[in-house]
Amino acid sequence: MIAVAGGKGGSGKTTTTVGLARAFSRRGAPVVAADADWDLPNLAELADETGEPVATPEGGSADGTAERTGRPSVTRVARGERSVPVGRREPVVLDAPDRPREHDAATVLADLDDVVPADTPLLLDCPAGASPDVAAPLRAADRCVLVTPLRRPALRDAAKTAAIARRLDCPPLGVVVTRTRSVPAAVPELFGCPLLGRVPSRPPVPLAAAAVETAYDAAATALVEAHAGGDRWRIA
Repeated sequence: MIAVAGGKGGSGKTTTTVGLARAFSRRGAPVVAADADWDLPNLAELADETGEPVATPEGGSADGTAERTGRPSVTRVARGERSVPVGRREPVVLDAPDRPREHDAATVLADLDDVVPADTPLLLDCPAGASPDVAAPLRAADRCVLVTPLRRPALRDAAKTAAIARRLDCPPLGVVVTRTRSVPAAVPELFGCPLLGRVPSRPPVPLAAAAVETAYDAAATALVEAHAGGDRWRIA
């Protein structure tokens, strides 16, 4: 389980979670991306808005009420109420629960890790910055990926998040720098981990741009090599 974490909101964590998930799918890997930012969830919405449909089935909840986006939630999959049809063509995206305060995030994420196959990349879109809510996904994950733009406040906040991640035994595998074409050597030195990728800015729909897609392909390749030498996941 890999937590995608960074500084404050707007750093590109959710875009990077979707971008990496789709890059894994393009390499033939089954992949699951789960929303761990339960107060401000937008992972499933971004996945829908940026074009490619995902393989997650539509449907309502067990009591007949519709889920917020029509996707199964992290909680329902973790409890075994919905299966995850992991495939190799598109990532599976899991939404946040409708009533997040009724669930213990640490327990839910640990249960989710148990039901997702060990050879399937599982990406967690984390809450922003160093908020108390980021502790649960960082504790649950094996490692993390840091995401930040090249702005001094954002770099400072991401460095704080990296320090928290290390204290919670979730050391960074590397950093993805967003909205730039070049990254100073001092940036990976700041975080004490390698540069996984640099993602150019292509508003308003960045994931639709070929240059951004290529950047996330390169970042996914670097992530595979950084995590257990590339032998952990089923990637072609």
